[in-house]
Amino acid sequence: MPTVAISPNPPATQARDGLKPYTPLLAVFLCGTFAFLDLYCVQPLLPLFSQVFHASETHVGLTISSSTLGVAISAALLATFGERLNRKRTIVLCMALLAICTLLTSTATGLTTLAFWRLLQGLLTPGIFTITIAYITEEWPALLVPRVMSIYVAGTVFGGFMGRLLGGTIAAHFGWRSVFFVLGTAGLCGAVATYRLLPRARPHAGHAPHASRFAPVLANLRNPRLLATFAIGFCMLFTLVSVFSFVTFYLSAAPFHLSTSEISYLFAVYLVGLAATLAAGTVLARIGLRHGMVAAICLCLTGLAVTLIHVLAFVALGLAITSSGVFIAQTCANSFLRDAAPAGSRVSAAGLYICSYYIGGTFGGLLPGIAWRHAGWPGCAALTATLLVIACLTALFGWPTNKAKPDPIPL
Repeated sequence: MPTVAISPNPPATQARDGLKPYTPLLAVFLCGTFAFLDLYCVQPLLPLFSQVFHASETHVGLTISSSTLGVAISAALLATFGERLNRKRTIVLCMALLAICTLLTSTATGLTTLAFWRLLQGLLTPGIFTITIAYITEEWPALLVPRVMSIYVAGTVFGGFMGRLLGGTIAAHFGWRSVFFVLGTAGLCGAVATYRLLPRARPHAGHAPHASRFAPVLANLRNPRLLATFAIGFCMLFTLVSVFSFVTFYLSAAPFHLSTSEISYLFAVYLVGLAATLAAGTVLARIGLRHGMVAAICLCLTGLAVTLIHVLAFVALGLAITSSGVFIAQTCANSFLRDAAPAGSRVSAAGLYICSYYIGGTFGGLLPGIAWRHAGWPGCAALTATLLVIACLTALFGWPTNKAKPDPIPL
């Protein structure tokens, strides 16, 4: 196990008097941004890929599902072997390797090759955000975790928005290959910035050298509160991928007829979700994570219903409401890991959560394709709403307060 040096001013020490200084928060925001800059950049390109590669909606959806599958596989491995990893070193290394892989994606010669490179991108991404989630839960006091987590999630929202916006805009003017070259170059810059800004982690609780690497995983899989969180994560990314992948086909057809570039600008609704997530960070500490999760899911259901109105402004409004709900729900679930997972097993818990989350994203890129063929956008919306109702019921009955050892984070 590599030795972890102690930062002169560890975030947890600084956080006793508030969130200052803000440098660690900026670093956390950058981790979220560059983890998600590449992951969904192809969403506005799906109709274009369908034309270029002469493939169906389900087949081009593999460029989304292959990356989310890679994330799920890698997150599962991190859940088993990641507890002893040096936090900062792992984050920065994965950011650099992801950037290089993104640059190489521009060399893809067909849909299969593109899906392969997207799979590799997915395999590298959890090394950034799984470790970042654990870093936050370990480095800040419990009462500040929802606020710091909201900043991290806001970074993921901003990265997802910029990736989609740049993806559609660059592809419309310079071709789809240029998208990966630009995003890969930006990723290298992000790795350098994170290396300079992110404080080294304090020595964290670990397991005895003789303990099995599988012990934290097995313990977390026996934890019903964590299992409920994993199920919620599955449903939430299913929702996000389903909605924002197949709405591109909805908007490129009648009566909207939007171009690839115009569809990419519609992802500006993510900025609404970014603002909502930052605002929610303070509110969640007051109303509790369970109530926040239920409210977030109700937002998603409302947004889905609004997208069924065949007016572009209403579709955009519905997408803004839905994305805001998903991002707030993600903040609740990530923060709940601090309450449900004991110290020394939080990388494992985060890895299992991310694994379940992205398995949901993989299904979200495939199953709605079947619904689309049979019932169009209303079919996709109905399927997604079903998963949201399941998530809501799971939060209500699967997140009881731990009375034996109450945590400062209100539930």
